[in-house]
Amino acid sequence: MISKIINMADYLKDTEDRMLESMFASAPIADDGFSGRVIKKVRRHIWVRRLTLPIAASIGVLVSYKPVLGLVQTLAGLTALLPEDMMNLGSSIIPQLPMLVLGGMLLGACMVGLRLLED
Repeated sequence: MISKIINMADYLKDTEDRMLESMFASAPIADDGFSGRVIKKVRRHIWVRRLTLPIAASIGVLVSYKPVLGLVQTLAGLTALLPEDMMNLGSSIIPQLPMLVLGGMLLGACMVGLRLLED
């Protein structure tokens, strides 16, 4: 079944539309494979860009593995120098889960409110 909209659009063509259709219906210009080479080069550049960042990040992780491990061990050794009362104070400073949930809900409400103010 053919849609009435398509038939109506065909019916409403004027001379400019018919000229454009005839121009695009003509045979493509022979370019001796130039378009194919350009598309191939563009696709290659896209893949290079997609792979560059993950490869660089992987190399960075491999290079920095040993120094980061040494840094973590040094910081773990420094915690032994802290006084005992300082170690017990840390657990009371960390916010509890209900406070974190409440803060998240407040942040979400503020973001929704700002979005409504923009509109």
